[in-house]
Parts: sequence; C-alpha cells; structure tokens
Amino acid sequence: MQTDWYAIRVKANREKVTAQALEGKGLEVCLPVYQVESRKTRGVQILRVPLFAGYVFSRFDLCNRLPILTVPGVVNIVGFGTEGQPVDPVEMEAVLALVKTESHVMPHPYLPIGQRIRVQAGPLRGVEGVVVEHKDGKRLVVSVTLLQRSIAVDVEREWLMPLTKTA
Repeated sequence: MQTDWYAIRVKANREKVTAQALEGKGLEVCLPVYQVESRKTRGVQILRVPLFAGYVFSRFDLCNRLPILTVPGVVNIVGFGTEGQPVDPVEMEAVLALVKTESHVMPHPYLPIGQRIRVQAGPLRGVEGVVVEHKDGKRLVVSVTLLQRSIAVDVEREWLMPLTKTA
C-alpha cells in the first residue's frame, strides 16, 4: 500500500537527528539539504543545511502516527488543527527530483503567485514549478504549499515550457 508523504515539524536544529531516528524506525524519510560556506577562524567549511529549516518529510500511514510523534525532536505533524495533512504529491515529487539532481539548490522565499512551468529537458525533466528572474538566467522555484516554503534551482531558459491555468 502506497502511503502519503507528510511534513513533520521538528525542534530547532534537530532535523538531521530526527530524520535518522525516523529512518531507524524503518520509515522512508526525505531531508533535503543544500551546501553553504561557513567562514570560521580555522578557514572555510562546507556545511549541509536543511532546505526546509524545522521540517523533515516522511512517508507513513497517518492512522499509525504514534511512533512518529514519540521520536525525540518531533513537535507535530503539519496539518490543519490536530489532523495531519499530506504534502501535495506533485510538489513532493518535485522536491524528491531536486534532491536527486546534482544541481545547486537553495532556499527561496515562498511565492504564492507566478508563472507555473514544466521543465522539458535536462535532469529535472517533468518537474513543475514557478520561474523567477535571477541575474542573467532563470531560476525554477519548487514550492511546498502546506509549509509555505520554497526551494530554487538554476535551469536553462530553453528547458522551460509555460503551463496554462485550467478553470
């Protein structure tokens, strides 16, 4: 049986530890990260930082949520009221596709409106998102509406096809 993906709110700076604990319980977990340079007195370090600070994604049966809620670091399952809400499957597939690519990804402010597109070529073929201008090129923004958060990746302009809104 295919289960839904859920966003799990975790305590500050506990994303990696919580993801490992969930994996230890046999759950499928997604913790998208990006690399940042940290300049310390000992030189430059490359850190892997969560793209969605404070959140971990996991696939599980919502009726059996107690094992998730008892993991140290878990605050709650994101949803409306006390009921968990699954992440939109199209959005989750886009996040998973970005995680699998070698492209440079980074957090991006959530954009509730904008041009929806589908990538027609390259490693992100089939991914849908929103395009925003970025310097001399284009940047694809993939949003997770439930969290009101987004991530961005550079894409070639010729790979993009606009999507029309359906009534």
